Amino acid sequence: MADLPIYIRIVFIITTLLTIFLFYRATQNMPAVLLVLMAWITLQAVVSKSDFYTITNNFPPRFMLLVVPPLLLIIILFVTKPGRKFIDRLDIKTLTLMHTLRILVEIVLFWLFLYKTIPELMTFEGRNFDILAGLSAPFIYYFGFVKKAIGNKVLIAWNIICLLLLFNIVINAVLSAPFPFQQFAFDQPNIAILYFPFVWLPCCIVPLVLFSHLATMRQLLK
Repeated sequence: MADLPIYIRIVFIITTLLTIFLFYRATQNMPAVLLVLMAWITLQAVVSKSDFYTITNNFPPRFMLLVVPPLLLIIILFVTKPGRKFIDRLDIKTLTLMHTLRILVEIVLFWLFLYKTIPELMTFEGRNFDILAGLSAPFIYYFGFVKKAIGNKVLIAWNIICLLLLFNIVINAVLSAPFPFQQFAFDQPNIAILYFPFVWLPCCIVPLVLFSHLATMRQLLK
């Protein structure tokens, strides 16, 4: 990872910060949300800089410390009354626009593949079609919320499809990482997500994308 060009790290850091910013805007600028998210990625930056996550022969993998806390928080938000109140006040227009940043994520993943830190199957030249969510997001935002030319059923369907695209790449990414249960990409495993700043993909960007889809569908279904 030491020979990785600095521009790849910079673009990814900017992408992460933009994702956090747009989510913060979707919460009606709640300072506590921004504080928690910045504290979380700062903590994970410090931990990952110590190469803590590069030790992958443990079971369960240390990687779980990146993904389990955000997933638990998402569950808590959906099962508690204060959590549901928070979800229902989110601006789903901004959440929808936030998905355009998935284009930048896919570009970074392609660069990482070129520098042999993730497998090809994690890019849009392989099994990863998540870029379609990013490319379609501006149109969904415009025709769904600005022009109001498409109804809730189409918006819900789009969110479901994008969730499936997200699950597809997440599953392939996890099974391509050098964990005891690795299934794919033994010749060029997914090691980038074990290093700073790319640990922010599983611990921040993916959970925010997941939560945004779920929160948007909850509001649309109501």
